[in-house]
Amino acid sequence: MFTALVIKETDGKVTSSIARVEEESLPEGEVTIDAKYSTLNYKDGMVLNGIGRLVRSYPHIPGVDVSGIVRDSTDSRFSPGDEVVVGGYRFGETRWGGYSELVRVPADWVIKLPIGLTLFQAMAFGTAGFSAMMAIDALESHGLMPSDQEVLVTGAVGGVGSISVALLKALGYKVAASTGRPDEYEYLRQLGAGTIIERSELEAPATRPLESERWSGCIDNVGGSTLGRVLSQLSRGASIASVGLAGGASFSANVMPFLLRGVNILGIDSVSLGIDKRFQIWKRLAGTFPMELLDGMTDEVSLVDLERLGKEILEGKVKGRLVVNLRS
Repeated sequence: MFTALVIKETDGKVTSSIARVEEESLPEGEVTIDAKYSTLNYKDGMVLNGIGRLVRSYPHIPGVDVSGIVRDSTDSRFSPGDEVVVGGYRFGETRWGGYSELVRVPADWVIKLPIGLTLFQAMAFGTAGFSAMMAIDALESHGLMPSDQEVLVTGAVGGVGSISVALLKALGYKVAASTGRPDEYEYLRQLGAGTIIERSELEAPATRPLESERWSGCIDNVGGSTLGRVLSQLSRGASIASVGLAGGASFSANVMPFLLRGVNILGIDSVSLGIDKRFQIWKRLAGTFPMELLDGMTDEVSLVDLERLGKEILEGKVKGRLVVNLRS
């Protein structure tokens, strides 16, 4: 048997508990992993609170990321003792996930731990860090280069936002960070933000279809009215990488920025990215991020903390990254 965080649904309400689970209950898959660490992402908060119909059957084990050591594999690509990472492919949503001491998954979902990363560091990044690196990769493929104009990061104190700020700075970009938390301005400056934008400034509707060209690109973790406002401020040919929806799934905009400035909205889908490209993103992330910043933006928690933290992350109260020690 193994220990896991299990969620159940009763009369439309989702509840969680720490439980002992039979190994025979694990789903089918070629690779069985002794899990060491997981993490808490915004999507995990949604799953823990039954939001968005991401989970279709209960009882369920959440956790969209995990790192650990291969216990057994029927696939020749992996051997007992290999350090590995799993994320994406709706792991932790439609399939039991990483809030568990033991995990079993298809071999095609497994990545060997990139050189230079520890299992803990891999989850300090997790889906948030992966999505941040993926967003920068997408922006650069659409022409983003370091310049005198700033790249904007919205929702900058959260996991994706914090890592985005540090990555952009490390890659030579000038960074502006937007947040509604004045007490975290210094934190964002330490990560590399040169300019801090009060969240309310970007939440207000645009005063005209096209505003002054202000941003060479944007990593948007907020959506909602913020996304619509930033569109009107993008420079010619610039792009927004849309990563999150903390401010809402709907936004209002007009076609003028697209027709007169040729701007783009790039959807960042970290779930279904192919395994080869996924490894490339992980490798670039490991080689680019200034590791001396990682400890200061990461806290270690336990499974018993997740019910509370799952609510706090949806309320915008979580700063940086949370690593879940599955053995504590």
